[in-house]
Amino acid sequence: MRTHAAFQFIGDRSHQCDATATYTHHGARAYVLCDGIGSSDAVRAWTRTATRRLARAAAVHADAEAGLRALYETYAAEPERQDEYARHGLPAACAVVAVTAPGRPLTVAWCGDARAYLLTQPGTLHRLTADHNRRRVFGGNRNQVTSYLGATETDEQRKARYNHPAIESATCSVDSARLLLASDGAYEPLEDSARNLADHLTGTPGQAAWDITASATAHAAAHADNATALVADLHTARTR
Repeated sequence: MRTHAAFQFIGDRSHQCDATATYTHHGARAYVLCDGIGSSDAVRAWTRTATRRLARAAAVHADAEAGLRALYETYAAEPERQDEYARHGLPAACAVVAVTAPGRPLTVAWCGDARAYLLTQPGTLHRLTADHNRRRVFGGNRNQVTSYLGATETDEQRKARYNHPAIESATCSVDSARLLLASDGAYEPLEDSARNLADHLTGTPGQAAWDITASATAHAAAHADNATALVADLHTARTR
């Protein structure tokens, strides 16, 4: 039986610019979801490539934060992103990554408002991430993100402006749990309609990923966003 699966709905957008990927290296497995900012051929292609690159980097480092920081810094160093005005037209994405590795706890890292949750026994859902958007910082527009993959700002610069670093991370010990990575198009409509995300995490990982994204699309407001969910059953993470 497959231990992880992802599902997507395009919603009312012209392009599907969310992407997921997994990568395994020497027993470490990375799960990644990226939510491309914008809707175009260029954003879709860039986000798919970035997602694969992030999964590989995180698995090779056997740590979510180390992998995300490595790729964040790679993109930030690109010459075309050094121009303050030109870089605003370049592709970018919100990103969340989780890594399991033998003998280590689960690590999670993110930039943007894609989220990670952990469903533990007996059915308690724990949110592992805190959104990087203006709603969190100023109580403003949740659709305006305050950090993302493809940005050039350092942790200190983001803290000075938004009171959070460019990248945040979390670590937790689990013996058996279900991981959910979700784009805002998947979790927002369910939250807005007072649905319990945990109720949609039953069945196989594939059934759960489909249920979350289908339900999100059905409960979306006037314009449904790309909705993507990656669900994985974790059994190998252990405390150091």
